[in-house]
Amino acid sequence: MSKQRVIVEAVLSGKSQGEVARLYGISQPRVSQLVAAWRAGGWDALEPKSRRPRSNPNATSPEVVNRILALRAELIADGCDAGPHSIAGILEDEMATPPGVTTIWRILTRAGAITPEPRKRPKRSWIRFEADLPNECWQADFTHVRLANGSDAEVLLFVDDHSRFLLSATAHARVTGPIVVATFRAACSIHGTPQSTLTDNGFVFTTRFRGGPNSFEILLANLGVAQKNGTPNHPQTQGKVERLNATLKKWLQARPRAVTVAELQELLDQFVDHYNHRRKHRSLKRRYPAEVYAARAKATPDHNAGGHFRIREDTADAGGSVTLRRGGRLHHIKLGIQHARVPVRMLVHDLHVIVLDRDTREILRELDINPDKDSQPRGVKPGPRPGHRKGGMPKGYIYPKK
Repeated sequence: MSKQRVIVEAVLSGKSQGEVARLYGISQPRVSQLVAAWRAGGWDALEPKSRRPRSNPNATSPEVVNRILALRAELIADGCDAGPHSIAGILEDEMATPPGVTTIWRILTRAGAITPEPRKRPKRSWIRFEADLPNECWQADFTHVRLANGSDAEVLLFVDDHSRFLLSATAHARVTGPIVVATFRAACSIHGTPQSTLTDNGFVFTTRFRGGPNSFEILLANLGVAQKNGTPNHPQTQGKVERLNATLKKWLQARPRAVTVAELQELLDQFVDHYNHRRKHRSLKRRYPAEVYAARAKATPDHNAGGHFRIREDTADAGGSVTLRRGGRLHHIKLGIQHARVPVRMLVHDLHVIVLDRDTREILRELDINPDKDSQPRGVKPGPRPGHRKGGMPKGYIYPKK
């Protein structure tokens, strides 16, 4: 019950207006006003009125509100991000003075268009990094996509760390090491060779936990490209390409599912154009990735990166040979029968190998591996002399009797 009603009730109980004024510390004319208001409008007339202004010259116009709600529906139907930042990026191109992100968020909230989400970790706890130049670092990953016939396909992605520019998006029945190498070469021919790459520890990208380098690692070393790999089971290191995976899948879900890998590639080509040229990126201050990628000079490889170094320990087999895996190919290094069953240590720098006796540290062999040959013999065997049959004695030779 409000104070105004108490005052009127006191007057109605028989007290004079002067007594009531003195009792509640107000003027007698004010008591008269309250009584008159009650007689004219009842008890509701005594309740406090809203102080909200009847008009607001800074209020968002109904046309803009309707456009915001329409954009929200269109973006959701198209499988795109439909948050306030995405809507603000579109309105910047349509209006001279577009509403701010907070205003858009309030309009969506009043309309019930905001989907509640669980509380997230605060932004101040994020550890963010970004390459300073285009081509300073390329992130790569592949993700699975289900086709309309129930089979699986895989999409290989390369994205520039500095600008989020989507360099390549290709569809395959299965991503293999040779496909990664071929796709990387194709991207380099169009956009230039990057200074470094960042991937997870998938075997198509690295075999650092399985011994020698694979074909992709060898290619990067030959080009002078530094290779970086994230911590196992920590996808946040490759956060940009991981977020791109989610954006791509959301975009694909809003469209009829591809039946074949070729149809999926057509959808990917459309997505690349949309992502690079038609979708403003929030982390780029609502600029297009293609715009940011072209704004600065591109980084180039450091050809003094040093290549691949490793140490491998093994034991020579009964024939005096040891094996070394490189680029998915197993090379047999011949040491000689005199070194059969000898424990060895191999010092490897790209193609150069030094084989040491593990116990005495004696150098048993030093060589540059021929990557095109499985067997690495100790020396070149001399060919047959003129007049000799291959693998036998000269023609006409009479063997002595035993």
